[in-house]
Amino acid sequence: MLQIKNINQYYGQSHILWDLSLHLKQGTCGCLIGRNGVGKTTLLKSITGILPVRDGSIEFNSRNINKLATEMRARAGIGYVPQGREIFPLLTVEENLTISLGARADKLRNIPTHIYELFPVLKEMKHRRGGDLSGGQQQQLAIGRALVLNPKLLILDEPTEGIQPNIVRDIGDVIRKLNREFGLTVLLVEQKLPFARRVADDFFIMEKGNMVATGPIAELNDDLVQRYLSV
Repeated sequence: MLQIKNINQYYGQSHILWDLSLHLKQGTCGCLIGRNGVGKTTLLKSITGILPVRDGSIEFNSRNINKLATEMRARAGIGYVPQGREIFPLLTVEENLTISLGARADKLRNIPTHIYELFPVLKEMKHRRGGDLSGGQQQQLAIGRALVLNPKLLILDEPTEGIQPNIVRDIGDVIRKLNREFGLTVLLVEQKLPFARRVADDFFIMEKGNMVATGPIAELNDDLVQRYLSV
């Protein structure tokens, strides 16, 4: 599904990602973890094309996408929910969702019904402006907007950050359903280990721009947590 091989990434003269590789299998949920500032968001932006990679390769469904623009990667099936959500606060919920229809490969004109089934609150509030929603509701809107694209891979950057516990639980339920029932492949950055253990199949630990440990989520033991995640 997603094969990253030896990519390097820079901000100016600062070397951020160092010969980093990652393999995410079709139909799985992978969790990217690590302390703040190790390059997790930079990696996600490299996958989505927001940041072009200096060298190495990114393959999606056995196709090299290094030279594809961000919008073409979205059309190819990569959905992205950035940290901070980045919804349009002055547009209604329905308008926020409708915007993503333009990037669908099949030219669908209506919001898919399963979006509102997954997030009933969005249907209830579809005429409200995005900026009037709570943080948790905005996160649901951001995920729903990405799902309107009909992605094959959904990338989430800290989907539980600053969200009340009941909404965190609901988002976890949706991720599990998308992954296990819809067969959607998911890659997320997450700081909350109980949440990661609940939704993920595999973990990927980053340290100083390198991938230092990977494996099934059941093998994320106390030693790894203490060595790479404790502050």
